[in-house]
Amino acid sequence: MTIEVDRVLGRTGVRITPLTLGTMNFGRWQEEGESLRIISSALDLGVSAIDTADVYAQGVSEEIVGKALTGRRDDVFLATKFHGQIGTDPLHAGNSRRWITRAVEDSLRRLRTDYIDLYQVHRPDPDTSLLETLQSLNDLIRQGKIRYYGTSAFPAHQQVEAHWLAEKYGLVAPHTEQLPYSLLVRGVEREVFPVVRKYGVGVLSYGPLAAGWLSGKYRLGAQQPESARAELIPGRFDVSAERNQRKLVAADALAQLAEDNGLTLVDLSIGFALNHPAISSVIIGPRTQEHLEAYVKAAAVQLSDQILDRIDEIVDPGTQFSERDTGRDTPSLTPAELRRDHR
Repeated sequence: MTIEVDRVLGRTGVRITPLTLGTMNFGRWQEEGESLRIISSALDLGVSAIDTADVYAQGVSEEIVGKALTGRRDDVFLATKFHGQIGTDPLHAGNSRRWITRAVEDSLRRLRTDYIDLYQVHRPDPDTSLLETLQSLNDLIRQGKIRYYGTSAFPAHQQVEAHWLAEKYGLVAPHTEQLPYSLLVRGVEREVFPVVRKYGVGVLSYGPLAAGWLSGKYRLGAQQPESARAELIPGRFDVSAERNQRKLVAADALAQLAEDNGLTLVDLSIGFALNHPAISSVIIGPRTQEHLEAYVKAAAVQLSDQILDRIDEIVDPGTQFSERDTGRDTPSLTPAELRRDHR
């Protein structure tokens, strides 16, 4: 089974596949040889978009992607990101013009290309003027170093601000937003999805299996599953924690729903994400050939209205079980902001 190029990325007019190959594991949890095989196989199966970031394995992921695309670059919609710190120098991070102009050259070199199809702001930067970031990206488009630019894990109000600034100063507005979205992570349905649809922004969603919560291992009565991500965000995967109990109940019910309808949980998860009209493409992160083929198969699944209604009964639309499931820290919820000065 191969996948068809049948999606349009927002207002860009670029046609892409419903699945985008994510490369966060490459060079970190997957060694180079296996990573190269996964990329080659994904391209052979018809996947036309690849997403990486300079911070993934501190540039190693980009290097692997660049090597894999030798001779096949023109067949791929290539996306990468900047923002995270590279190395030990705190100056090598953020969304400033100074760092963007350096980071893009480094990414171009590692990716072995002279242009990036989609250059994304990996996270908001509270210390940098959003206007400066937009102006810097606008300049990169004019220079031909990038074709389009987007944001990632930006709250709705900052996306609206970006479009307002672009209109006010005559800049190209963001073309895409990358965000977490799954059966268990539905907070973006409240405000972000209405905003991106209003402005014609393409959406690349990631985490369709909710960081492993929809792998089928999180079931009531089962032992605590092991997770390679557990060390990144302590407590996020602890099924004994009270804040995760409702999430576990929902994960179990969704697994049962899939079984009752002759589907795998991967089928249900991918089918659900692709069903939303705001989603342009779902980013997948297969670790094996078997995983990749399961994702490709799931991309063809059509969920009935009855199944979608049952999903909404299990997990209310707009539900966010954990604030950290947004993919970012929320500055206004930090202790420094909440502990008001009563002097």
